[in-house]
Amino acid sequence: MIVDASASTRRHQALTDAKGLLAQLFDDAYRQRARMALLTASGQSPKWQVQGLKAAKGLNHWLEGLGAGGGTPLLAALNEAGQWLAARRTRYPAEQQRLLVITDGRLKDVAGLPPLDCPGLLVDIERGPIRLGRARQLATELQIDYRHIDNL
Repeated sequence: MIVDASASTRRHQALTDAKGLLAQLFDDAYRQRARMALLTASGQSPKWQVQGLKAAKGLNHWLEGLGAGGGTPLLAALNEAGQWLAARRTRYPAEQQRLLVITDGRLKDVAGLPPLDCPGLLVDIERGPIRLGRARQLATELQIDYRHIDNL
């Protein structure tokens, strides 16, 4: 899971809405005893929160403290996640992987990204009267499904 927590996600309560979705996902993962990897993209570089561990109640504490700010190292996060997924697939070939990307898509350029070879979903949290629509393009480049948070 990659969560874009850059400054642009503060607009129009986008990150607040994403937090509600994340809380539900964490709860579902905990009940299913699913393993998770969580990477945040904010500031200067992406940061791993969890890597391959079973979902735990402690994620809710992290979620409460999640704030938005800084740049959007989303492309770096996607590249890092791709490397992690490939290594994980080699180590645990029977494990089912799914990728979730939560972003407003406010990137300058999304062309040329390598596909992550993993089924996934990009949840677009872009809000406001003027929407750039780059999240849909990002989902296409990554070859994953697209949904706007309002349609979940």
